[in-house]
Amino acid sequence: MSKTTISTPAYLLDQAKRRFTPTVNTIPGMGLLEQRLLEHEWKQHTLAEPPPGSDLKAITGDSGLPLLGHIVEMFRSGSDFAVHLYNTRGPVTFADSPILPSIVALGPDATQAIFSNRNKDYSQKGWHPVIGPFFNRGLMMLDFEEHMFHRRIMQEAFTRTRLTGYVEHIDHVATSVVADWPTDDARFLFHPAMKELTLDIASVVFMGHEHAGEDHELVTKVNDAFATTTRSGGAILRFSVPPFKWWQGLRARKVLEDYFVERIKERRNSGGTDMLSVLCHTTDEDGNSFSDEDIVNHMIFLMMAAHDTSTSTTTTIAYHLAANPEWQQRCRDESDRLGDGPLDIEALDKLETLDLVINESLRMVTPLPFNMRQTVRDTDLLGYYVPAGTNVVTWPGMNHRLPELWTEPDKFDPDRFAEPRSEHKKHRYAFAPFGGGAHKCIGMVFGQLEIKTIVHRMLRNYRLELVKPGYTPKWDNGGMPVPMDGMPIILRPIR
Repeated sequence: MSKTTISTPAYLLDQAKRRFTPTVNTIPGMGLLEQRLLEHEWKQHTLAEPPPGSDLKAITGDSGLPLLGHIVEMFRSGSDFAVHLYNTRGPVTFADSPILPSIVALGPDATQAIFSNRNKDYSQKGWHPVIGPFFNRGLMMLDFEEHMFHRRIMQEAFTRTRLTGYVEHIDHVATSVVADWPTDDARFLFHPAMKELTLDIASVVFMGHEHAGEDHELVTKVNDAFATTTRSGGAILRFSVPPFKWWQGLRARKVLEDYFVERIKERRNSGGTDMLSVLCHTTDEDGNSFSDEDIVNHMIFLMMAAHDTSTSTTTTIAYHLAANPEWQQRCRDESDRLGDGPLDIEALDKLETLDLVINESLRMVTPLPFNMRQTVRDTDLLGYYVPAGTNVVTWPGMNHRLPELWTEPDKFDPDRFAEPRSEHKKHRYAFAPFGGGAHKCIGMVFGQLEIKTIVHRMLRNYRLELVKPGYTPKWDNGGMPVPMDGMPIILRPIR
């Protein structure tokens, strides 16, 4: 098979689009503006007065810039901005905004209070104004008993038996696609290549296409719709008219609905080991099953969650392995012991060094660094009074950056997850890249197996190198973190 080549004009056009599409990360002068905003002393006001006679404290905060609030700082710095708030405002503060007024709950104790949700004070409705129109009634959008009802049925798609079948499909696609990546070329962009690969995997594992590349035009259309839908939640201007990003997301959602409605018709009357077929036929212990509408909603959400998180994590891994050749070699040594034979879960379990690298990559760039909730009643959060109907943003990704939990948190150091250090055990929510509580990611093990399969095949084929010494990526935090330049990585064939 001949290696895929890169067109220089296409590469230059791609880089120009990345650099000159106006965002808070690309508009000249935004870095200086961000610094001034971080240094500015904003006028504080109170969210709500606690009930008379209570010992609760009032939450104070500010409105930031008119209309924009603190979007500039958040989209540019992500979890580092949350660390700034934690260090300057404490664990609970108020961020007023016409787009999404909310309190910000920071640190591992706040994360634990919200994720454990012992009194069921916190609802998933906090997500609705952000991504609700695009991922309507996906599993993450459901609450309490309804959520558990849907989760019990869906769990059948993630049993060890099902995962074993998925690994076979993942490995077949990854082996073929990774072997065809261009080598010795500094124009190779790892992030878009990973998006294509994870979609190829999803088209087989999730959607039931018989092989990667089947119905290429249709799958490409669906992929584009997923990309548009996922990024639309970060829209600043939320107007359902062209050409705004919000409108584009709604239109893309319709493309996905139409696609899955047609696929469900096929899958209801046939068997299959793909996830769509499983959801069409599975029931819980009481015989309950999903309606067609349920399956459409869940598939759109599951595809987004699996596609983007795996792309983000594997991209981060590729960078850190290229930047840290000693860790790359340690991982490759384990992969070499497995060889080129077919993979299964037992084989992937032996890649223990890669487990450390995955965790450290998730810590440093968390694909979903924040979570949204909304209070269903007046409640007490770490001694602060939070009224009913308040949007709450908690930042598990920020916990991953705290020096009181992690030694030199800006340093890539996978051994921090190994015995005897085990820094992730300093607090129950020191490390929470997959969320926690009743809503902990149902596809966590699937994602880890997919990532390990891809990286194993990559290390068997290539040595990863940075495009230049000292290269560090810049991240766009306007949704899941993505490298602004596409993450160029040089692949050197090793055999």
